[in-house]
Amino acid sequence: MGERLILIEGIDPLALFGVNNAKYDIIAKHFPKLKIVARGHELKVIGDDEQINILEEKINKMIEFFGRYKYLTDANIQDFLNETTETLDKAEDDATDVLVYGNHSKAIKARTVNQRLLVELYESNDLLFAIGPAGSGKTYTAIALAVRALKNKQVKRIILTRPAVEAGERLGFLPGDMKEKLDPYLQPLYDALNDMIPAKKLQEFMEDGTVQIAPLAFMRGRTLDHAFVILDEAQNTTISQLKMFLTRMGKNAKFVVTGDLTQIDLPRKEDSGLVKTIKLLDGINDIAVIYFDARDIIRHTLVKYIVNAFDRDAELKEKN
Repeated sequence: MGERLILIEGIDPLALFGVNNAKYDIIAKHFPKLKIVARGHELKVIGDDEQINILEEKINKMIEFFGRYKYLTDANIQDFLNETTETLDKAEDDATDVLVYGNHSKAIKARTVNQRLLVELYESNDLLFAIGPAGSGKTYTAIALAVRALKNKQVKRIILTRPAVEAGERLGFLPGDMKEKLDPYLQPLYDALNDMIPAKKLQEFMEDGTVQIAPLAFMRGRTLDHAFVILDEAQNTTISQLKMFLTRMGKNAKFVVTGDLTQIDLPRKEDSGLVKTIKLLDGINDIAVIYFDARDIIRHTLVKYIVNAFDRDAELKEKN
């Protein structure tokens, strides 16, 4: 016997539960052994843990379907609950759009509402900002797009960069040469590439410059033509650093900037230039902003709830 709060995000509760709770009643009747109480943007559920897991999975599929098609009928809900008809097939077909086949034939896809939105907006914008919490797949999806573009010969090189924020450690006191000192900051980018490109081929790409991974400071003075360029952890850049980076954009270039505004590691949080930059560039054609949220977190199920707990704490502190 367990108890859980299921978060309702990315959809108006009315669209999910229906007028006079008509849709809610359909869901509740499908799980007669669970006690389900709707409270605004939360469902409080009491009962068998396995049944709660099934309910949460189906609710998330309904929300993702609504996010993509902007409707959710009673029949759609019945389809998700019964897993028998074309609504489920339609959602599954869209979810299986493969960006790239990685190592061991791993199919790498945009799996969530905002991951798919990032893929869609990539087609019509040369600069994208992907903002959201840890684990939401924003950087991983961007790197998959970059690898696809390279394989399709849409770009000649991939450049991945991060600000080398020291986070309590002085680089000068760390062992090794400059590469060895900086690699820990860049490891998440290596990890993603290692999922998508065979090790031997990746080594060749890095040796001939087809794939470059470097701290942000190394971007100064360069013009990046025919490249897919990703700036990760952009919340740890100042506005002058972001200006420097964005003005590196050359011909036939795609730029993606990712960041998590809840994880600013700068000595003064107000020095982060990410929000200011997005506001300054608002309304310019070929620039898009995607805001990821807890719905997009595809790590351990608990991560979504951990992120929301910290977000609620931050909101309370702001109010006080």
